[in-house]
Amino acid sequence: MSLLITDLVCSYADRRVLDGVSLSVTDGATVGLVGENGSGKSTLLRVVAGLHEADGGSVSVSLDLGFFSQDTGLDASATLGQVLYDALAPLHEATRRLEALAERMSDDTAAAAEYAAVLEWAVHHDAWDADRRAEVAAHRLGLGEIDRGRTVSSMSGGERSRLALAALLTRRPEVLLLDEPTNHLDDDALDFLETELAAMNGATLVASHDRVFLDRTCTAIVDLDPSHFGTDGRGGRLFSGNFTDYLAAKRDSRVRWQEEFEAQQDELNALRVAARTTNTDIAHNRGPRDNDKFIYGFKGQRVQATVSRRRRNAEQRIELLERERIPKPPAPMHFSGSFDREPIASVMLRSVRVPGRLRCDRLDVAPGEQLLVTGANGAGKSTLLDVIAGRLAVADGDVQVRARQIGLLTQDVSLTDLSTSAAALFDEVDSRISLSSLGLLHPRDHRRRIGALSLGQQRRVELALLIARQPDLLLLDEPTNHLSLSLVDELEEALDASPVTVILASHDRWIRRRWAGDAIHLEPAGRA
Repeated sequence: MSLLITDLVCSYADRRVLDGVSLSVTDGATVGLVGENGSGKSTLLRVVAGLHEADGGSVSVSLDLGFFSQDTGLDASATLGQVLYDALAPLHEATRRLEALAERMSDDTAAAAEYAAVLEWAVHHDAWDADRRAEVAAHRLGLGEIDRGRTVSSMSGGERSRLALAALLTRRPEVLLLDEPTNHLDDDALDFLETELAAMNGATLVASHDRVFLDRTCTAIVDLDPSHFGTDGRGGRLFSGNFTDYLAAKRDSRVRWQEEFEAQQDELNALRVAARTTNTDIAHNRGPRDNDKFIYGFKGQRVQATVSRRRRNAEQRIELLERERIPKPPAPMHFSGSFDREPIASVMLRSVRVPGRLRCDRLDVAPGEQLLVTGANGAGKSTLLDVIAGRLAVADGDVQVRARQIGLLTQDVSLTDLSTSAAALFDEVDSRISLSSLGLLHPRDHRRRIGALSLGQQRRVELALLIARQPDLLLLDEPTNHLSLSLVDELEEALDASPVTVILASHDRWIRRRWAGDAIHLEPAGRA
């Protein structure tokens, strides 16, 4: 077994996020982690990677482990070439070791045994094809045109993310941990990642919000959200099957949980009434007749015994149900935000150029319209939004933006003061909207430090601040990055009902498949 987790208990900051999680991932399997923001997906991966200490339980995992984190963890001073070279180093060392051992095998039994072990490792990692794989990975992940001497610190967040992913896929570790690997990937890169995972010999555990990716790659789903009957209907978190089947099973499990809870509450209420019943409740307001006092007393004793027995049975049943109480299903967090400004904002671009980053000949967005911007990595989607927001000047062309308030949600979480809280940031915004009314963050997290929140929760805070400012021109750069699956659906519904002008840049295949508005596809500036 490449990865085995048993009864894992873990707290992050001041809150328990994992409570008795157990799962196993075998060689060749890809298991998806899903759950609301803050449910412990990233924490679980960090515990397995040895970067966070658990409070209880155990983790058994191969030492040959690769971890892709949302912050990449790359050395800022390293160059692109060095990162890829370091990824290839163990594979090159294995082939060199095989050559050296081959010369000693004829008269050295120990060398022969070591040769067999190293050969097995090299075959498992496809070591002889590593250099070609590195070139292919760099090209397919949009790094082919970047100078190998360029440092990590000079790269964009998306470039750093794709470089870290390229290095891991090239190395092919026995256990691969991926935390939101599809952020910053265009269609070609996504196809490449899915193909590579299918070819992996080792075990893969991945946390992702990408619904299409989960559907195409995962052989099983682990749901970290609390559920009395579990995803499998028997209390377990693991569902064997693809993501679409898992969603149906989760809905059925939630319905059953609600029905069973309500049925138990009805029974408890009825039993409590029975436990309070006395003989006067059975024969009230009717006294004995003079000639019937003996019979009345006799029957009264029988009634009293019956009542006592029923009360005792009810109390025993109540005690049993209390021990086996079905917890109330938690009310799911629902995004209730809206963008209610009058649709007056408009955008017009003509022959706009940002050297090496963007070329847009024409773009028109009328008040109240919604535009989807697509294109490969490097095509200039983020640059376009920065130009419209006034954060970046153009070298050539005409940019006309008419808006009272522009709201920009950047691709990466950009909160800088990690010591403050969401409530404190919200108080600084002159808004008639309250943080609690938006349903984006659980009340217990309103006054926690931003730095103690998960990236997904920080993304929710940014979205809350954006709504509070009530922009009439909304610019969203990969808005589904770091958000939970349920929130993504609710955000899409809110945008559909919004009267404000919206320009959305996204690689999310689920959004693009269902998009009903106008769309524009950007080509990289060098090819357009």
